[in-house]
Amino acid sequence: MASKTKKIFTFTWAGLDKSGNSSKGKIQAASLAEAKALLRRQGVAPRKVSKESSFSLFSARGQSIKPVDIAFFTRQVATMLKAGVPLIQGLEIVATGVEKDKLKKLILDIRDSVNSGQDLASSMARHPLYFDDLYCSLVAAGEQSGALETMLDRIATYKEKLESLKAKIKKALTYPIAVLCVGLLVSVLLLLKVVPQFQDIFSNFGADLPGFTLMILAMSDFVQEWWMIIAAGMVIFFYLFIHFKRTSVKFANWLDKVVLKIPVLGDILRKAVIARFARTLSTTFAAGVPLVEALESAAGASGNVIYRDAIIQIRNAVSTGQTLQNSMQMTGVFPNMVVQMIAIGEEAGSLDSMLDKVAAFYEEEVDNAVDNMSSLMEPFIMVVLGTIVGGLVVAMYLPIFKLGAVV
Repeated sequence: MASKTKKIFTFTWAGLDKSGNSSKGKIQAASLAEAKALLRRQGVAPRKVSKESSFSLFSARGQSIKPVDIAFFTRQVATMLKAGVPLIQGLEIVATGVEKDKLKKLILDIRDSVNSGQDLASSMARHPLYFDDLYCSLVAAGEQSGALETMLDRIATYKEKLESLKAKIKKALTYPIAVLCVGLLVSVLLLLKVVPQFQDIFSNFGADLPGFTLMILAMSDFVQEWWMIIAAGMVIFFYLFIHFKRTSVKFANWLDKVVLKIPVLGDILRKAVIARFARTLSTTFAAGVPLVEALESAAGASGNVIYRDAIIQIRNAVSTGQTLQNSMQMTGVFPNMVVQMIAIGEEAGSLDSMLDKVAAFYEEEVDNAVDNMSSLMEPFIMVVLGTIVGGLVVAMYLPIFKLGAVV
């Protein structure tokens, strides 16, 4: 109980991990000596450990728990168990090195539950917001087989791959959307603040203005008069879009179908879904989960209604005795290469290994496609922004050029 009264400090560290690679991070301990001892117990050879200032503008304390935090937590617990550290002690060590209050409280709650006699899977199942059915089922399988550290390592790899895949998709979407939003904001500011100044100048010209300039002036008048309604309409639109996406199954399913038809982006999303399917099926099947149940988990993790329905169709076909290859071929949504690799895996008795290779291949495909898309989008976005902003500027200077020609 005395440990609860000790003052805990945050230390930043740099050193070498078990593989000899340079690594750095943060850890919480009551003293510098304790911090170094904790790092050594985690397999880290510390080179530099220093106390962090108590004031931090960007403190992580109190932040919400994200999926990447759960993946990191899983990896740490797996490492502890592999090093021979008992589960309860390992959870305490991991909790000590966590900065987020909510995550620390979650880990300590799991530790207390395990300490009271519950198994790890049941303790995690008490927090469904962070540990879904698939996660808990895999942990339970690991506990029953006596290979919990191996299973946690596999789960950590699975979650890290999925989060990496999500990050790539966000990268593909965020950049063009952000740039176009900036372009739209600049255009609105020009129409509201800059164009009216030119309008006052043009009113004293006493000459006919070019048609393009008149169009921009009319647009400026419209935006000035209705900008509040336009802004309110956009806010309402985005609110309704998010609301129906979360609450309406029909709208969400329709959106899933539409996004796959978008040029370039649809192909990236399709490859991401296939990678997610293969990764989930590989992880669950390798854990000893029956294929039918593994397919059910893969359907839930697919993230797209077209593939979810197809995987459910595959599950129903497999449950009647058909091979996975034929079942996938019947859906018509999986590439021939994927089907053929699955067939080879079934014949060789190494389905989980082949699925892992399929997942790795499509994850790399997504990575390359996102990089290519970013490279292609940059000149396209520059042209769009140049056309919008440059068009407004040209429209304002056309009458000046016309007046100069007359003079």
